[in-house]
Amino acid sequence: MRRLSKTSDKSLLAATRAGKPEAFGVFFARHSHMVMSFVRRRVGSAELAADLTAETFAAALVAVHRPHPPEVPDGAAWLCGIARYKIIDCYREGRAQDVMREQLRLERLAVADDDLEAIDRLVGADGPVHAALDLLSDDERAAVIERVVLEHDYAEIADNTSTSETVARKRVSRGLARLRKEMGVHTK
Repeated sequence: MRRLSKTSDKSLLAATRAGKPEAFGVFFARHSHMVMSFVRRRVGSAELAADLTAETFAAALVAVHRPHPPEVPDGAAWLCGIARYKIIDCYREGRAQDVMREQLRLERLAVADDDLEAIDRLVGADGPVHAALDLLSDDERAAVIERVVLEHDYAEIADNTSTSETVARKRVSRGLARLRKEMGVHTK
């Protein structure tokens, strides 16, 4: 398990596909807080965020085992894309999807009150995500928020900050690298 913690996301997913479930466990541990934070900021409750986070990872696991699995150079971006669709589906249908969980024969996630409070602390104004964002320069923070939270493309970011697309890309890249380092997320 310790050896897997330094493995790239792409390699972890390949190992998962090859029948090593502990690799997906490492992948989950690496990205679960980030996905929970991403989802929690977009939905009304911590319980719904926990459910949609579980749905996101279930969908990822199913996708890894498809005949033509996706190429995943960046697990965080891939998971945020899946989570975004789960949130859209949730709002469209008025409830969280149970399809992937049922396919995997997983029980519905039961979240205790302590867990709900911990989720809110994680993503709240005093949580580790905000603390790490506060360590970025103003330019990096603005670029990361525009790219990740507002989902602007690099041309929009460049236009909004009166810079070139190259500068916008560098700010986002440097900002995300610093966030990974500050939050202890290791990627290769």
